[in-house]
Formats: sequence, C-alpha cells, structure tokens
Amino acid sequence: MKGTILITGVSGFVGAAVAKAFAADGWQVKGLARASSPTTNLEGFPGEIIRGDMMDPIAMARALEGCDALAHVAADYRLWAPDPEEIVRHNLEGTRVVMEAALAADVKRIVYTSSVATIAPLPDGAAGEDRPLTEQTAIGAYKRSKVAAERLVERMVAERSLPAVIVNPSTPIGPRDVKPTPTGRILVEAATGKIPAFVDTGLNIVHVDDVARGHVLALDKGEPGRRYILGGEDVMLQALLTELAHRVGRKPPTISLPTVPLMPLAAVSEAWGWLRNKEPLFTRDALRMAKYKMFFSSERAKTELGYTYRPWQQAVGDALDWFHGQGMI
Repeated sequence: MKGTILITGVSGFVGAAVAKAFAADGWQVKGLARASSPTTNLEGFPGEIIRGDMMDPIAMARALEGCDALAHVAADYRLWAPDPEEIVRHNLEGTRVVMEAALAADVKRIVYTSSVATIAPLPDGAAGEDRPLTEQTAIGAYKRSKVAAERLVERMVAERSLPAVIVNPSTPIGPRDVKPTPTGRILVEAATGKIPAFVDTGLNIVHVDDVARGHVLALDKGEPGRRYILGGEDVMLQALLTELAHRVGRKPPTISLPTVPLMPLAAVSEAWGWLRNKEPLFTRDALRMAKYKMFFSSERAKTELGYTYRPWQQAVGDALDWFHGQGMI
C-alpha cells in the first residue's frame, strides 16, 4: 500500500471514479459520504466508508485521522438553485473546512478538484491554465463558487504551505452519473428525444475514468499550487447530439437556435423550476455560457503528469450504457 487517502464526495459521479482509481493504484482508500447520500456508487466500494459532512470540522478531523493524503472531490455541482448563494456557501465554505482540517491533521499531499469553470475560454481556440477567471467575470453561482474556492486554496498554498495540487476537469461523462450531473442530464434528455434543437456552442468532453486517473497522477507528480486541466477532446454540441442520436437510433437535431431570443423562455423555465423546487432544463446563465465555446487544452497535464485520455465517443458510449442499465433511458 502507498498509504491511506481520504476522498470526499465518493457517492458522486467523479468522486466514485477517483476512489476506484486510487484503490487500483495501491492506496488504502477511505471515502467520506453524508448519511443522506445516494448509495448506488457506494456498493462494492474499494475501502472504508465514513459517514460525515465535509462542512462539519469535527467530522472532517475524525475522517482524516491516520491519512497520508487527501483528494477533495466533493462539490455542489448545480448550475441552478432556488437560492444560488447556497451553491457558493457549499463550495467555498466546504473547501475551507476541508483544507483547514487537512492542515491540522498534517496531511502530506492533497489534490483539490476544481473545474475549468475557473478558466476564461478563448474567443477562438483552446484555453489553458494561464487564463484564470475572477469572481466578477464568472457567469452564475456555480462558476463563481469554484473560482472563490480555487483562490482560497491558492492562498492557503502560498501563505500556509498547504500541500495542494489543483486539477481542473473539463466536462466528464461516463458511468456512475447517479443524479445525473447537468451534462449527464443533457445526455439523458437527448437520448430520450427531448432535445429537438441546439445552440451553436461547444465543450471539451472527457471520460470520467480518465479524469480520475488524472487525480492519481496529480497527487504523485503535481506541483503544489499549480493547476492542471484534465480534459479530453473539443466537440461541438451539434456533433455530440448527433453521436447520441445515432447510438440510440433517433434522428439527430438539425435546428440551430440563437441564444438571445431564448432568454424569456429560460426565465419562464427558471420560474417553473423554482415553483417545483426542481432544476429547469435550461437557464439564463446556461444561455450566457453557451455564447462561448468551452474548449480547453490539457497539454500541461500531458507534459508534466503523463496524462492521457480516450476518444470522446467512447465516453458517450459508456455513459449511455450505464444510463440504460439504470433504466434512465
């Protein structure tokens, strides 16, 4: 065994994959999950499950006892909430509690899961780690929360020698997306014929298991305070929806919609979501983000960590197979 690592958020999509990757690499894994968390990804967990809330300093201190390393993966990944500031509180204050507990426990190595949501996209081309967003320029509560949390980690590295390496996953898809995530929702809705059109945007798609392996590499080879994009291939939304349609035997959408005229409809969708306390299918923030092609380069992770990724079509296929097995499509 390489040592003992605590991983937060192991009931979730990325956290479950990260736990499997560290166990395969020879680590003794401890996973933190709230008592109310879904249990699907905890079945056959490759280690010890500790019930607790990352927002609770006492629970975090207990969970970190005897740990050599930490992977802080847990996050509130919602692009909309009835109270948007709740997303900010969860991601910023949760990260603060976890990192303070890690310093108190004298954890030797940390990998912190940020997001490409903290990086400004380029007007044309793939952005790298040298384009950090500010809280003022981030669109929506989720992006703002991840920027604030990432800056907190950077300050703690610089001022208090927090031994944290930062990884920035792009858009992971694949198996075990239990909720599902906002991207997973797009896959499910498209596969069931509920997305008849698209907007002219693009995203960087990566298999969740490649992101998980990137965490292992970052912990082993990364430099504290340095950011590493863990991405895959840049894909236009139309190409993604076409690939999905072909795989499930549906006709791909061919209608491209401009974002501005959709704003009033998005406002209505948000209001309906607020009344039902359910995340709407699309929001005004999502349309604002769709103005930019979210294309990113993983060159630094490739060069410095030895990071690799598989074709995006394989990620789509694995995701659809899992959703089908769960009866979601």
